[in-house]
Amino acid sequence: MHAARRSSPRRFTRSGFTLIEVLLVLAILGVIAAMVVPNLLGRQEVANQKATRISIAGFENAMKMYAQDHDGQFPPGNGETIIQMLMTPEQSAESAKPRPPYLEKVPLDAWKQPLRYEYPASGNRQSNIDKPAIWSAGPDHQDDTADDVNNWSQN
Repeated sequence: MHAARRSSPRRFTRSGFTLIEVLLVLAILGVIAAMVVPNLLGRQEVANQKATRISIAGFENAMKMYAQDHDGQFPPGNGETIIQMLMTPEQSAESAKPRPPYLEKVPLDAWKQPLRYEYPASGNRQSNIDKPAIWSAGPDHQDDTADDVNNWSQN
């Protein structure tokens, strides 16, 4: 025997989120992003400066190796011609085999710009008398501005 089924009123079940809930979540995410993003941007600038200082130190080491092989003399001049000279193998006086290049590739700063070189140093770079002046123009790509990274001062 069959018991008669009672029909109960259907309950409305909600699926999904209301507009208020979605807006509340977006507002919370916006507040979190506003707190985190400035910290990340400041850290990127510091990281770029540190990476550029490492590139300058590597370039400086290549210059010291060159000076050791050339009676303690750094190559005089500036710019791309010096970098190209350091990337070219040269004939050694002691052996018939050419010396490997002092640089494998053009040294770049963190902003993908070639490092600058000058020896003997001039202008505001004269405090660097005993070694070549090596620097990056920084993120603005302009020489002699506050964001330059160099090997003669602590900036």
